[in-house]
Amino acid sequence: MKKIYIIHENDEWTDHLTRRLDELQVPYETWHLHEGIIDLNSTPPEGVFYNRMSASSHTRGHRFAPELAASVITWLESHGRQVLNGSNALSLEVSKVKQYALLEKSGIKTPKTIGAVGKENIITAAEKIGTTPFITKHNRAGKGLGVQLFQTIDSLRTYVNSNSFEEPVDGITLIQQYIKSEDQIITRAEFIGGKFYYAVNVDTSEGFELCPADACQIGDAFCPVGEEPQIRPKFEITEEVDTEQMVKYEKFLEYAGIDVAGIEFIKDGDGNVYTYDINTNTNYNADAEAIAGKYGMLQLATFLKEQLKLA
Repeated sequence: MKKIYIIHENDEWTDHLTRRLDELQVPYETWHLHEGIIDLNSTPPEGVFYNRMSASSHTRGHRFAPELAASVITWLESHGRQVLNGSNALSLEVSKVKQYALLEKSGIKTPKTIGAVGKENIITAAEKIGTTPFITKHNRAGKGLGVQLFQTIDSLRTYVNSNSFEEPVDGITLIQQYIKSEDQIITRAEFIGGKFYYAVNVDTSEGFELCPADACQIGDAFCPVGEEPQIRPKFEITEEVDTEQMVKYEKFLEYAGIDVAGIEFIKDGDGNVYTYDINTNTNYNADAEAIAGKYGMLQLATFLKEQLKLA
């Protein structure tokens, strides 16, 4: 019997999807690729394969999961199997350099960015970028990990030469133009089956770790005792979207070979939109969805069910 095969490395992010697949009575199997073997002499099973491998796998002790997934997906594709978010999508998931290059090639504006390997080169890149403040981030990261804001070159120099410096897992640090949102909001547009589903506004006033998944949430950890909770929710689905921009993103995803994604962008005080992240291992926030009555994992499970019927 044909199944949906889910390629991943994090059960907490996959359970929400498998519950929806159970609800829709869709046969599936999960392939947790923290470790494993690839028998190139064997033939893959029949079915539809959905890649949910994450760039942040190394933060969960799964350092080589993306490399293993890339090999498995190559094996699947060589046998003509349908892989949703296949090789091209995974390649973009683990490299922001590749994301920005392809976005710019497609006519989508990104923040000015320079990649560097080596501490002295990080300083040189910051001097070359010519704007302050600026941020650093890891080329291969996820969840906003490693993102830091610097007001001066000297503060960056102090950081990179301290014990607090975080070495990126692939060695590449990005120095990037800081885009200031007047309302401290970034927006993440969610796409399923290559089509826009909804957009969620994310409040960045408490920092840059912006993973919307329920497993990433901190509850009341930052709510001081005796103070009123914040009025504005951290994640809020919005109806205010630029339709032309969403169509442009849909065309980009088709060109890039990406079936499911969350694309993050920010608008500066002059109304300029900058796209800065593509998440092919996209997650959804339950609280925001309950308020809006839109459910990403249910929509995704429905899409997978349709794909299995066509396989």
